Amino acid sequence: MAKGPRYKVPFRRRREGKTNYYRRRELLKSGEIRFIFRPTLSNAIAQFAKAELPGDKILVSAVSRELKRDFGWKAPCGNLPAAYLTGLLAGLKAKKAGIEKAILDVGVTKPIPGSRVYAGLKGAIDAGINIPHDPEVLPAEERIRGEHIAAYWKTISDEALRERMFSQYLKAGIRPDELPKHFEEVKEAILKAYS
Repeated sequence: MAKGPRYKVPFRRRREGKTNYYRRRELLKSGEIRFIFRPTLSNAIAQFAKAELPGDKILVSAVSRELKRDFGWKAPCGNLPAAYLTGLLAGLKAKKAGIEKAILDVGVTKPIPGSRVYAGLKGAIDAGINIPHDPEVLPAEERIRGEHIAAYWKTISDEALRERMFSQYLKAGIRPDELPKHFEEVKEAILKAYS
């Protein structure tokens, strides 16, 4: 660890790897509402937040667990299709709350083009929220529908390996090759609920 009279201890959240204060300051200077998307291992969280002096005020929030609870989503909540649907749900809630425009806040992680962060962004954009972005970073429509998961399921011939790798899907009562059709059903249910 650095020592000496000129050493400055970083803020606690920076030491913990939770906040990049330089990036946050640049986002806050814009004065825009931020679309915050945070994927976890088994979940996805989408929020629209406004910066205020006491702290961020969350205007609208959606969590991928809501897909299971309210719309009958059977697949795991940590995959790419669930991230898109969570972003779509948050975007539709934001439209209902009168939010038209936002900027993307990805936090401390460096997002990878085509990742769950950008799937959530695509969902919010498809809901009608104006968020500046580069179209090249968004995932392909086939991946958003989960066709890559269904294709991988079909390539595995060993039944025991299939059951072990896709145990969450099978336990929930859905085969991975049914995921694209199930995705469309849940998407229609979300759009119908907020139309």
